[in-house]
Amino acid sequence: MSPLCPVYTIKSRKGVCKMAFKGQQDSLSLASKTGGRLIREGFSFKNILQKNGELRGKIIILTSAFFIIAATMAITLFLTLQGLRAFTVDGINIIDFITGTEWQPNRDGNPSYGALPFIFGSFAVTVLAALVAAPIGIASALFMTEIARKWGQKALQPVIEILVGIPSVVYGLIGLSVIVPFIRSQTGGLGFGLLAGAIVVGIMILPTVTSIAADAIKSVPDDLRHASYALGATKWQTIYKVIIPAALPSLLTAVVLGMARAFGEALAVQMVIGNARGIPDSLVDPAATLTTIITLSMGHTTSGSVLNDVLWSLGLILLVMSYVFILIIRYLSKRRKLS
Repeated sequence: MSPLCPVYTIKSRKGVCKMAFKGQQDSLSLASKTGGRLIREGFSFKNILQKNGELRGKIIILTSAFFIIAATMAITLFLTLQGLRAFTVDGINIIDFITGTEWQPNRDGNPSYGALPFIFGSFAVTVLAALVAAPIGIASALFMTEIARKWGQKALQPVIEILVGIPSVVYGLIGLSVIVPFIRSQTGGLGFGLLAGAIVVGIMILPTVTSIAADAIKSVPDDLRHASYALGATKWQTIYKVIIPAALPSLLTAVVLGMARAFGEALAVQMVIGNARGIPDSLVDPAATLTTIITLSMGHTTSGSVLNDVLWSLGLILLVMSYVFILIIRYLSKRRKLS
């Protein structure tokens, strides 16, 4: 006797029982399919929580990205408006400002605001620092990646990390205590000047150049190395004629990134450059940069004064140069991808 059919139905109509049993089977099958579809479509408490978590994560990520973009645009707009006040409100001629060599903001009756000595000092320190850091950084990167792969990175990587963590003021103190007296003893001058600033900043940007250069050399395919060795080239020939040319765009990117940091360095340079408001005649003569004159003078001005507006204009020059360095880096990156 079937438990799914009443007794009287079995005795009277066996066909009805079969139909009832089949109908119940169809109902169970439909319920099973419907439930499976609901589960597959995510109608479960766990999946709902998971989707809510993903939504919150997307909102946080988008908010963070929007904040970075908004902050960058706000800083650029604010610095541009403040930097242009010297020309739009105070009536200073922009050509005379950029090309002028005399800086006498406190002179009665006829103050002068020539920014050329500071622009020259910033570029001179940056280029000289790159000349100091680039050969040492690239050579150190080659040592870590090509000459002594096993222990070279273990030995140099901690040193690079230590150099990155040293504050700028410590570099300045070392330069003031060691580099400036050494230059003074060798040249007979004061010791303060472009050379001292370039050496200090060159050491500061050395970790940046070394780290990026090492990554660039590691990215060179091993097939190029094997092909060079197969043709009978030595290790040094492979490094000079194969690896360095292949990694050249990335190596240039490393140098430009180091220059970007050097151009904006203030405290360490201020302690060793001498802060003279004129174009130096030699590398061992005192000089000044855009960052040093801003840090030295901003605290002695009032908001809205002509000197304050001029200092904001110097800051605008720094911002423009930062964008120039970024454009150069992007160009080198595209060139690397095309090669």
